Amino acid sequence: MALPKSVFAQNNVIDEVIWVVGDEIILKSDVESLRLQYLIDGKKIDGNPYCVIPEQIAIQKLFLNQAKLDSIEVSESAIIRQVDMYMAEYLKMFNSKEKMEEVMNKTTSQIRRDLRNSLREGETVKMVQDKLVGDIAVTPAEVRRFFQDLPQDSIPYIPTKVEVQIITQLPRVSLAEVDDVKKRLREYTDQVNSGEMPFSTLARLYSEDLGSAMKGGEIGFMGRGMLAPEYANVAFNMQEPGKVSKIVETEFGYHIIQLVEKRGDRVNTRHILLKPKVSDEDLTKSTNKLDSLANDIRDEKFSFGEAALYLSDNKETRNNSGLMPNPYDGTSRFEMQALPPEIAKVIEKLNVGDVSNAFTMIDDKGREVCAIVRLKDRIQGHKATITEDYQNLRDLVIAEKREAILHNWIVKKQKETYVRINDGWRECEFEYPGWIKD
Repeated sequence: MALPKSVFAQNNVIDEVIWVVGDEIILKSDVESLRLQYLIDGKKIDGNPYCVIPEQIAIQKLFLNQAKLDSIEVSESAIIRQVDMYMAEYLKMFNSKEKMEEVMNKTTSQIRRDLRNSLREGETVKMVQDKLVGDIAVTPAEVRRFFQDLPQDSIPYIPTKVEVQIITQLPRVSLAEVDDVKKRLREYTDQVNSGEMPFSTLARLYSEDLGSAMKGGEIGFMGRGMLAPEYANVAFNMQEPGKVSKIVETEFGYHIIQLVEKRGDRVNTRHILLKPKVSDEDLTKSTNKLDSLANDIRDEKFSFGEAALYLSDNKETRNNSGLMPNPYDGTSRFEMQALPPEIAKVIEKLNVGDVSNAFTMIDDKGREVCAIVRLKDRIQGHKATITEDYQNLRDLVIAEKREAILHNWIVKKQKETYVRINDGWRECEFEYPGWIKD
């Protein structure tokens, strides 16, 4: 998993403002953070990193400024899910919270905060780009002409792809654990209502949404679509600032909410989130249950698709025989590196038609779930042909058109935007030379 920018910090950098783009600044520490990320990811930078990286950040600033102008906002609940998934990956990577904090030179709360900001910015840039590009029309004749004009040594190699069916089950959380979580939230409510403790202090001490906990549980002004539906329904119906809601259950856990302020169709709230913990015993029970299910499928008592329809907790896949959709291209085919790492590790060892043993993974909502998978198909890597790989070639044509649109937009924005670059950074060879204005 690629690590978002600003997760890693350098503690030996004397910070300074090196670029100004519009009313946004780029710090030397921003460049160092991204450079270190590339080193850890093993990504090669073509050119001087101290020239390439500031330009990349500057381009992102242009898109983020456009997002403000267009009032583009991302779903906060989706960002929180991604943060939870990354944090789970980090803990696996470093084996302990202490090692993670040592290597990243940040506390866990700071890591979550920077992850949240970085992922939000990345998703915002993507939304701006999608809006700028719009729907690109490509005809079959254009795709054929593109393929015919390619030199033999430039015909793209289509990597191995797989189709995967999945069944997931959420391990049962004991009623005693849920009751304990609700009891603690009621106690926090009583402390706030009695004046014994401010809501913000309790959030800092106990909320498991660590990103907002640092701000006293405050999440800032949000539109209804940016919040989990159950949370939004309660938050937007609250009228009295300072009042604490009843307990609200969402896909992330259990919350109590305090209204801060309403402004039209946006609301600012504080919340305290607690997540019921799954015991090792319950996790083992769920794993054993799926192992038994996998054996029944192998014995042909029923098909994987039938089992997915009736037994899977994955709403996105169970009505399609468990077949996983690729969110990037709308197909059911994945390159191995595009699969969640836990799934890729299992699929790699399967033959077509095989059903895996049960394993645990973190789902897209940041929850630990049990799963079994079936390798439905494996398409071996090969040189592209117009008959077998039309969709891939069409995507390349669309990508070329998209790149041209965004390139022209950046060139235009450079001319309209105030840019100041420190003397020590002006000798670079940039991809877009328009940063330096005579």
